[in-house]
Amino acid sequence: MMDTMFAYQVEIFVIVEVLSAVSLLLFGVIRYFFDKRRLSLLFILFFIVLLVLEAILAILIYQETGEISTFQIVITVFVIYACTFGIFDFMKLDRWMRGKIGEWRDVQLLTDKDIAIMNRQKDPRYVAKKYRWSSIAHLIVFVVVQIGIWIYGSGSIDQFLRYITDLSWMSMEGTENVAKTPYPNEIIYGFSQLWLLIFIIDFIYSWSYTIFPSHSKG
Repeated sequence: MMDTMFAYQVEIFVIVEVLSAVSLLLFGVIRYFFDKRRLSLLFILFFIVLLVLEAILAILIYQETGEISTFQIVITVFVIYACTFGIFDFMKLDRWMRGKIGEWRDVQLLTDKDIAIMNRQKDPRYVAKKYRWSSIAHLIVFVVVQIGIWIYGSGSIDQFLRYITDLSWMSMEGTENVAKTPYPNEIIYGFSQLWLLIFIIDFIYSWSYTIFPSHSKG
């Protein structure tokens, strides 16, 4: 069974992600279109079960291989997102579904608080503030994770401190000199470089709402 799971790990992950997305959509349809609130909770429970299965899949693969792979990193990112920023995105999706389904049923499913939140999200000052906080949160997560990786890859506090005080290893190109960096393997090194690029783009984009507040009206 483990061999089969390992051989089809990517396919299993894709299927789980598709089922997760479908379960969230069915939650909205069952809850707001058919007005079956108790039944709709089963789809949220199903989503949580799928999230746990993803985490278990990553753990089992690590136990099988003894190494951290790109696939495990991807699963970890998805799980962390679902438990953090994903909650707020789901609340936003939930309000959107209530608005659309309410229009189809010709009933008002949005509360006064929901309408106030949706109107506030159109305010350039609120949008700029929200993106500033999200960029700071991203910065904190990025730094904490990188420090954890560096400590893990360094093997000792002394070596970790040397990497902090001497940053010459950052000028190296490619992955052929990974052994001279605080990263334990090429996969994590490459992933961290990609994350750094995404972080820089996200940080600039987030603060553009503060520097150029007019474009948040579009």
